[in-house]
Amino acid sequence: MTENRFFPEIHGNFGFGCMRLPMKDGAVDHELFCRMADAFIAAGLNYFDTAHGYLGGRSETAIREAVVKRYDRSEFILTDKLTTSFFKKQEDIRPFFESQLEACGVEYFDFYLMHAQDRNNYQKYKACRAYETALELKAEGKIRHFGISFHDKAEVLDMILTEHPEIEIVQIQFNYVDYADASVESGKVYEVCEKHGKPVLVMEPVKGGSLVNLPADADRILRELKGGSNASYALRFAASFPNMCVVLSGMSTMDQMEDNLSAMQDFRPLSDTEREAVDRVCAIFRGLNLIPCTSCRYCIEESTCPKGIRIPDMFSSLNAHEAFHNWNTAYYYNNVITGEGHGKASECIRCGKCERVCPQHLPIRELLKKVAGVFEE
Repeated sequence: MTENRFFPEIHGNFGFGCMRLPMKDGAVDHELFCRMADAFIAAGLNYFDTAHGYLGGRSETAIREAVVKRYDRSEFILTDKLTTSFFKKQEDIRPFFESQLEACGVEYFDFYLMHAQDRNNYQKYKACRAYETALELKAEGKIRHFGISFHDKAEVLDMILTEHPEIEIVQIQFNYVDYADASVESGKVYEVCEKHGKPVLVMEPVKGGSLVNLPADADRILRELKGGSNASYALRFAASFPNMCVVLSGMSTMDQMEDNLSAMQDFRPLSDTEREAVDRVCAIFRGLNLIPCTSCRYCIEESTCPKGIRIPDMFSSLNAHEAFHNWNTAYYYNNVITGEGHGKASECIRCGKCERVCPQHLPIRELLKKVAGVFEE
């Protein structure tokens, strides 16, 4: 087991991201989540990550039932977040925070993050004195460590960390495709964390599953290494950088849990040969011009589309069409729009609510036009 050199209470460098938990009949599959949590903890790991918006509030309560009620508080680390859509003024923050403690069934959070910071919503957090309120809660013992999660360019992070040196840790999107991507700047954002001496939490290391189901040419490159699954190379890439504290994975099946544990329980950085193979995979992705959607579902869960358009699923269908050219991609698009209240891409009324909450800052309205052009005409 890799020792965590930043926070000794964290075991290893791999965390259970609870945004994509197993679902059954519209609820979190409690039995399966318990089995997954048991396997995770039995492997010597203990870091769980959630937020109130994940699964419409069901992530927090699922953790309460599957982890908090079944394990001693000393056996797990729990991170939660303050999300902009759940407060309008400073006076809203404490009641919301207390409701999160209650939902999770704990008396304190090990880590509490200002959620999805970018150039725009950072101004709201400043106006509402959210950082100061979180630090007061830390002084009261209700938060052990204070940090942020971040979705913007490197210069914005540099500004925030300069203004708030009290930040202890930064969660960023980081994977081998986004590392040099000009729209995400994962590599440059990581370098800002290094500059300020902040340990890093990694989200989206497999880019919402895009680095698992690779195009055939890319898949062949990694298969020839004979050293693990596609997901394992993505996780190990992220964890190979020196300032990485924890790499999170949003797992929804026991197979995913077992595969991830096989890569991270006894972690080893990528070799030069593996890194060169990953660079070749990146070159293939750059040639595909895919939509860089991570299926975080903020556009669905933190804004309500008036037409019920299932945006991430549509983008996934289009990416599959572009990457694999399978005959059945249109079939999957039809599945996306099947069901009461599920609108077609062409039914977008261009209100822009989805774009305002998109961490990737995607031009969703224009991309939906492309989806409609491929699948509806």
